[in-house]
Amino acid sequence: MRKPFLAALAGAALTLGSTVTAQADALEDVMDAGVLRVGTETAFAPFDYIDAGEHTGLNVDVFAEIGKEMGVDIEWITLDWTGVLPGLEAGRFDVVAGPATITSERMERYRFSSPVAEATVALLACASCDIEAPEDIAGKPVGSGTGTAQLAQLQQFAETLDTPPSDIKEYVSFNESYADLAAGRIEAVANSLPNIAFVASERPEVFKVVKPAFGTPTYFGYPGRIEPEYASLMDKIDEILLAMKEDGRMAELQEKWFGTTFDMPDYVTDPNI
Repeated sequence: MRKPFLAALAGAALTLGSTVTAQADALEDVMDAGVLRVGTETAFAPFDYIDAGEHTGLNVDVFAEIGKEMGVDIEWITLDWTGVLPGLEAGRFDVVAGPATITSERMERYRFSSPVAEATVALLACASCDIEAPEDIAGKPVGSGTGTAQLAQLQQFAETLDTPPSDIKEYVSFNESYADLAAGRIEAVANSLPNIAFVASERPEVFKVVKPAFGTPTYFGYPGRIEPEYASLMDKIDEILLAMKEDGRMAELQEKWFGTTFDMPDYVTDPNI
């Protein structure tokens, strides 16, 4: 009788262990550890970049507020953008500061936070180039970031032109695309309007913003895991972001980093792209 009893007891323990695992809660884990692990790249000014050796940008300021409200430290894990979302899925960090354009395809795989900025795509051109409107990229070499929503929209826009761009180059980092643009190897870069406006303001003698923006109106959000056990963590992050919008902290940070503020929905449930 002892062996069946022990077997039943072991089975019960395994069942209990499985139940505990299934009910794991990401927010509790973060609070217990006292650390929120945040994945990002540092080549996407003014959201995330390195200035005089210091990690800075809108995301750094926003997550400083999130950490303060949650009572936890922020641990930054930085890598190229192509590795950020796979790193999230692999569990290397709890949330992504990216940020990333909220799209229908991405929402099938990730839980996005409340939007933090506009993400509509526009063109950055060399100041001396004869590109004055988006259509002027016809027959010219252009570029964007590989695996980005900005690249996808550039490719879609190119298909509407009678003469497509002579080349659409893909870059691991937008900084590489800006370097090629400054060197004359390409004539325009497609990126979010807030990003290129910042880059052009930093080097107006080299770059200019081409208006109007040609992309579909979209928004940036912070991607998190979509699994149920991560819902509590993303709910908490949203709670803090919405409070920052309500009390004006988000507008102050947008003004600091973009020189303007954005009208944004609290949530994006039906993306335009």
